[in-house]
Amino acid sequence: MSDTPLQTLQNIFGYQDFRPHQEEIITGLIQGDDAFVLMPTGGGKSLCYQIPSLHRPGVGIVISPLISLMKDQVDALRASGVQAAFYNSSLKSAEARQVLARLHAGELDLLYIAPERLMSDAFLERLREIPVCLFAVDEAHCVSHWGHDFRPEYVQLGRLRQLFANIPIIALTATAEAQTRDDILDRLNLHQARQYVSSFDRPNIRYTVIPKSNPMQQLLAFLKPRRQEAGIVYALSRQRVEQVAAKLAAAGYNAAAYHAGLPAVERQRVQDAFLRDDLLIVVATVAFGMGIDKSNVRFVVHYDTPKNIESYYQETGRAGRDGLAAEALLLFGYGDLALARGLIEKGHNEDQKRIEIHKLNAIAGFAEAQSCRRQVLLGYFGEKLDQTCGNCDICLDPPELTDVTEAARKALSCVYRLRQRFGMGHVIDVLLGSRNQRLLKFGHDRLSTYGIGRDESRDFWSAILRHLVHHGFLFQDVANYSVLKLTPASWTLLRGEQPVSMARPRPKQPAPARKKAGAKLAGLDYDTRLFEELRVLRKEIADTDGVPPFVVFSDATLAEMAARLPGDQQALLSISGVGGHKLKRYGARFLDVITAFRASK
Repeated sequence: MSDTPLQTLQNIFGYQDFRPHQEEIITGLIQGDDAFVLMPTGGGKSLCYQIPSLHRPGVGIVISPLISLMKDQVDALRASGVQAAFYNSSLKSAEARQVLARLHAGELDLLYIAPERLMSDAFLERLREIPVCLFAVDEAHCVSHWGHDFRPEYVQLGRLRQLFANIPIIALTATAEAQTRDDILDRLNLHQARQYVSSFDRPNIRYTVIPKSNPMQQLLAFLKPRRQEAGIVYALSRQRVEQVAAKLAAAGYNAAAYHAGLPAVERQRVQDAFLRDDLLIVVATVAFGMGIDKSNVRFVVHYDTPKNIESYYQETGRAGRDGLAAEALLLFGYGDLALARGLIEKGHNEDQKRIEIHKLNAIAGFAEAQSCRRQVLLGYFGEKLDQTCGNCDICLDPPELTDVTEAARKALSCVYRLRQRFGMGHVIDVLLGSRNQRLLKFGHDRLSTYGIGRDESRDFWSAILRHLVHHGFLFQDVANYSVLKLTPASWTLLRGEQPVSMARPRPKQPAPARKKAGAKLAGLDYDTRLFEELRVLRKEIADTDGVPPFVVFSDATLAEMAARLPGDQQALLSISGVGGHKLKRYGARFLDVITAFRASK
């Protein structure tokens, strides 16, 4: 190809400038260097291997973990005029033979394939017969035991460096803290690879955490002002997924369930409907999402607390991939943590248990933090944010601190009187002066601490005890029925040598949705009525072509059209996301809608 990488970016993909690190990564890969790339979801990782595949002789082999992800990437590339295909079990025999014929004929720029199929002896032998320009290992965290989504079939990819010594390899992921990064490089034998670490920050996502209390009502309150927006609700069990989806549907929401226990046909139906904007809300286990390239997801809700920050970060990153405003709501429950910890403790691999407990504690620390959520989140990945973000629940509604020293001493005294043999619920029952049979059976109504906390609510005492556990004044012995025990720090508090402050309990209902008035993109006001008209046209084209709407144009591209009101093809070509191939295919129809809108004003 005679064009420069920048010209390819502009003419084929329709973007005027590279994002940070992209040009350096692309140039190095074209020259034959290995690379490790850590970029957030929606940060432009795909272009880092797609453009080099168009500039180096041969075909780029992209290793991807999910069939749906391959299809979305290939659909998007074909819409931009790139010769791409996937080779996986979803193809019929005739289709598979056709892909292989195109591969051997040198007609493909990129081929997407799963790791187990790539590393089969038959396919490796096939690759020796054709020129390969690069290998791209997507979702590279799957190769690491430290990663949150370890997949054994990824481990065999470490052989690629020996088998194809002169072909550059690029490994890419959106979620990897330091331990996982080192493990990826080691397992893939990328010891000479240049490392490129972009910011983890997704400033367009608003992070909100609220205590879990009647979660269905909390979810409905969040969704009420967002009926026309696309989103994902994550739950940890298949049963919970089906229950929540059914309740949302009964409440009039366009929602459906997705989990690995559903028939393959139903899973495919739900995914396709979501991608094509025929379904607005998917309630899913974590089985859903890695393969979703949908750019206009406006919110992600965690109905249950995730098991680690990596999963939380990756799943929330499925919102707002187009750069427009998006929401991430976490319903944080200590019951979820206790259940997850109990399951971890049942494991037999002590090293793995240690890793998983560490990660579970980290997500608890994030949720309990009373400082900027984004600073805590980025800090976990080793990135320092000097200023508070101004776009999380803590920044927008700073917590009010209150002195709880006296209440804390009452709680610790109660744990002591109970001889450190009971869990949180029983301690609270004693403080409140409950008359339940278990308490009376043990004679705990005769303790000096019985009923000394009647003037406060159960939620208040629950918050106090959690605060004491989190700050080391109490130890919750998960391996022993989660009983509460005193720590050395408990005595300094009991003796009155140290005060304790705590944030007042935050509201248990989500904040209201952002107002639609004054919609902005990169500082530009755009007309929401025109934006909706362009979305209608995009949906018509997408349905005719049999592709998801975002394959035609992203919401961000439509918003920029609605802001700039291009009047001719040259002006339309200057819109981010409009390349030469898409201009020829769709340009006239979008210009017609814009022209009619201008005439009506």
